[in-house]
Amino acid sequence: MQAYRIRALSRPVAFHHPSSLEHVTGDHPERPARIAAITAALDARDWAGYEARDSPRAPLEVVEAVHPREHVELIRQLSVDGGGRIDADTLVSPGSWGAALHAAGGGVALVDELLSPATGASVGASLHRPPGHHAETSRPMGFCLFNNVAIAARHARDAHGIERVMVLDWDVHHGNGTSEIFYDDAGVLFCSIHQSPLYPGTGAAHEAGSGTGLGLTVNLPVPAGSGDAVFGSLVEHVAVPIAAAYEPQLILVSAGFDAHADDPLANCTVTETGFAAMAASVRDVAASLGVPVGIVLEGGYALEALAASLVATLEAVASGTATARATPEHALAAGARARLATYWPSLRG
Repeated sequence: MQAYRIRALSRPVAFHHPSSLEHVTGDHPERPARIAAITAALDARDWAGYEARDSPRAPLEVVEAVHPREHVELIRQLSVDGGGRIDADTLVSPGSWGAALHAAGGGVALVDELLSPATGASVGASLHRPPGHHAETSRPMGFCLFNNVAIAARHARDAHGIERVMVLDWDVHHGNGTSEIFYDDAGVLFCSIHQSPLYPGTGAAHEAGSGTGLGLTVNLPVPAGSGDAVFGSLVEHVAVPIAAAYEPQLILVSAGFDAHADDPLANCTVTETGFAAMAASVRDVAASLGVPVGIVLEGGYALEALAASLVATLEAVASGTATARATPEHALAAGARARLATYWPSLRG
């Protein structure tokens, strides 16, 4: 097993690409203005100290390590043919093929940077659209064409020999695609905090993985109205101790910001301060394990809140401007610890 140690002095990197603006969706919440808002906010903050880089297109063989060729060809052909609807929520335009390949390629390039023995950064981000965590093995859905974080995690294992990856998903919607892809896989710990009931209707607390992946799917559903105290407690008192026990060699965050109080597509009340505190908790456990952290953009549809929350997250995870707070253990976290102790005995403490 190869060990990867973070480098405290390395400059964080942020991959992006103008093709994200070419995935045209019309009057749709997942629209190019999301990237424009993020870019403007980062420009105003000198990219929060990150080195901005253009992402490459993901090689098709890397995408097809997660999605079958038929899935990939569906996206390509729809785009070539001028676009169309996959379902009521998921659209393809002529620019979507390039945008989707760069969105997946950003995650791949991020992993390569984080795990490079020569240049490895301790922290990085992939800031693209369309998002990815709803895309299942053979089904694009929920605004998502390719599952960017799953492609990144698979690439970390295939190309870099990583044995254990943790994906923490704090998007307000359950990452059903990432869950489905790794449900029986011992090499990926998937932990999701999401509002329930809410689209896509998956992610029940009792769903814990299967086969060699039993116990490695950690669903933490929360009710409408949940805010900083609930999300922060679930990260600090559940996700962090599970990470410490699993000892991942890479932590990827499916960073959606639609749990924000201003977001129109859900009913949670997280603030920028709450997102920064969660990011600080991730930073601290990664530092204790000596492993890098990659932030992969998912949802978030209130433009000002999205941009502010992302900037707060990037600053917290990279520079330590936010402190991981000693969050009191919420009743939901206590219940989750009791439920999950079957798989993670250290949660009994």
